[in-house]
Parts: sequence; C-alpha cells; structure tokens
Amino acid sequence: MGRMDYLAMKTDEDTNRLINEDLNELKLAAKKLLDHATKLGGLGFGTSLLKWFASFAAIYLLILDRTNWKTNMLTGLLVPYIFFSFPSVLFHFFRGEVGKWIAFVAVVLRLFFPRHFPDWLEMPGSLILLLVVAPNLFAHTFRDSWVGTVICLLIGCYLLQEHIRASGGFRNSLTQSNGISNTVGIILLLVYPIWALVLRAV
Repeated sequence: MGRMDYLAMKTDEDTNRLINEDLNELKLAAKKLLDHATKLGGLGFGTSLLKWFASFAAIYLLILDRTNWKTNMLTGLLVPYIFFSFPSVLFHFFRGEVGKWIAFVAVVLRLFFPRHFPDWLEMPGSLILLLVVAPNLFAHTFRDSWVGTVICLLIGCYLLQEHIRASGGFRNSLTQSNGISNTVGIILLLVYPIWALVLRAV
C-alpha cells in the first residue's frame, strides 16, 4: 500500500509540474504576442479598434432611433458621423460598385415606388448615397485628417448634451428605461474622436 501511495503522489507532482510549465510557456507566449502587436500596430491598432466601436455604436443609435428611441434630437447627424468614422475596409467596400448598386436600387425605389420604400430606410439610404457620391475632398482628405475627427467630436458632444437635456439630467439619462444603453452608445461616440485627437497632439 505504501508503494502505491508514493506512486500516486509522485504522479500528482509530475502532473502539477507539467501543468505549471505549460502555463508559464503560455504566459511567455502571450507576453511576446502583446509585445509584437504593440511594436507592429502601436497605438494605431487601438485607434482603429475604437473606430469600429464608434461606428457600430452610431449604427446602433440609428437603429434605436428608428425603432423605439423617438426623440426630438437631430439624430440625422449620425449619418455624417458614420461617414467620417466608418472603418476604411467598409468605407471603400461601400464606396465601390456594391455601394453604387445599393444606392441605385434605393433611388429607384424611392422615386418610382415610394409606397414600398419604408421610412426606416431613409437614413441608411442617405448614408449609402453619401458614401457613394461624396467628393474626394470629403471622402479622403477631410475624412483621414483631424477635420473629420473634430466633426465626429462635435457631433458626439451635441448628441450627448441633447440626450442629457431630453432625459432631464445626467442621473436620469442613466436611470430611465433605455437610458443606460443610449448614454453608453453616445459616450462610445465620444471615445474615438477624443483618443484620435490626443494621439495627433502627441
């Protein structure tokens, strides 16, 4: 019996040692991955990630406005916000042939079949048209410079201020029904331009 206990204990020690070695190797690999990602992408990776979050937060708020978040705010400003903060991959995809076809179908539906063109498609249709027909001055020069970032910041500040005013104060904007999700979405609109402007200043 004593020999069996000794073998069992030695096996447990071996197992623990192997698991600890594997965990240490995983920690080392994670540190190397983070170090290499920082060297390759640097702070630009964080900026592009925040750009994705901000764009999808704006799309989320646009959907909320068309469904159950009916307010007197000028939520049409979300369309230029999305235009200036849309990730480059999606921007160029929708600015190309795909966007042209979507815009063509939207214009034909709106002109010839207005009864079959729902109201909730007005803003997305406007966004696609803006993406397709915007001159290069806006689509490339302003969008990729501090001008687009400042426009995004102004839109985010305006929407946050209007949301807080419509809710009756900052506390109410966090306690009313749908208030938390709306406030968090609008704050996400502000994070990207602030981050991008700080990086440009550094």
